[in-house]
Amino acid sequence: MPFEQTHVLRLAPGLRALQSRGAVHRVRTAEGEEAWLVTGHAWVKRLLDDDRLGRSHPDPEAAAKDRGSALLAGLLGGLATDHARLRALLEPHFSPERMRALRPYVEQATGQLLDRMAGQRPPVDLRQAVALSLPIQVMCEWLGVPQEDKDRFGGWTQDAASVGDPARARQGLAELFGYCGQLVADKRKNPGDDAISRICATEGVTDNEVLGVTALLLFGGYETTVARIGTCVSLLLADPGQWRALVHDPGLVPGAVEETLRRSMPNPHNGGMPRYALTDFEIDGTAIRTGDFVLLNTIAANHDETVFADSGRVDLTRDTTDSLAFGHGAYSCVGATLARIQLQVVLTQLVARFPALRLAVGAEELELRHNTLIGGLIQLPVTW
Repeated sequence: MPFEQTHVLRLAPGLRALQSRGAVHRVRTAEGEEAWLVTGHAWVKRLLDDDRLGRSHPDPEAAAKDRGSALLAGLLGGLATDHARLRALLEPHFSPERMRALRPYVEQATGQLLDRMAGQRPPVDLRQAVALSLPIQVMCEWLGVPQEDKDRFGGWTQDAASVGDPARARQGLAELFGYCGQLVADKRKNPGDDAISRICATEGVTDNEVLGVTALLLFGGYETTVARIGTCVSLLLADPGQWRALVHDPGLVPGAVEETLRRSMPNPHNGGMPRYALTDFEIDGTAIRTGDFVLLNTIAANHDETVFADSGRVDLTRDTTDSLAFGHGAYSCVGATLARIQLQVVLTQLVARFPALRLAVGAEELELRHNTLIGGLIQLPVTW
């Protein structure tokens, strides 16, 4: 691993080949560690909500090295292994009422970005024009971060997720924590009607916990949504028939969002959600030992032909009930609603204002970002 991604918008052939042979496979990670890679939908879904797997190794000193786990531990400290407490801290701030209240801001910010895009001569890089800007503006509004600081911490989150440059990653994380520390101190003194102020007011929460959660939200709510906007739009534009269907019936937007989420954001590192076995057990007849490193590959699971027929094709009317794009069960993503709102608003406004939108290059010419854990596209050139 990682398996070669021969086409930016298709499942890596190596993943597809493994999946055809069974649900679980012995692999070697990019860090040189041996792991079990789970690719079958039924098993990935079951194990995402299985307390025989955890995010921390029973013996931390013996744990397999994993960049994603290390980043999470760097962001959250002790909270990285206290999932119940972390979720209890986060969930109230992602309530349906709070998310609905944020939607008008998302619509306004998106409209302003598309106004600027309309004033440019095509082709335009949609990633630069919309995807990079919208999530960071939304996170600032929701968390209570001054908009004038958005470019600063946007760069730090990219550095923190850097692959192959440990010094850059450490520096990005340090800058992000330094900024968040000052932000939390300011909110303690002058609370407002924002998520960070409300987290600060939670009974029993420590400054270090608020700091870790703030850094996690800034990171997780920004980088991943940038990548997902790029994936969503590129998948639809790569299939002009599906784009035209959306233009003719904007009521298909929610289904388009779910279907492109199922297809998942292109990630050249294509490993999976990292877990450690907390006891001996079996996965599809394969013996797993305590301490084994297990990767739950939701991208492969969402391409499992036994669940999603013709899984490589975008189908706006597909039943995506079993999609694992945002995890499952106790470990499902608390920020899923916020990500969905942004994707729905972007698509709704794009099809209304740019019905003739199309890729300015062939889909095979799109390139992946290899220097970050999150992946995503380097550019998304479009014309109209």
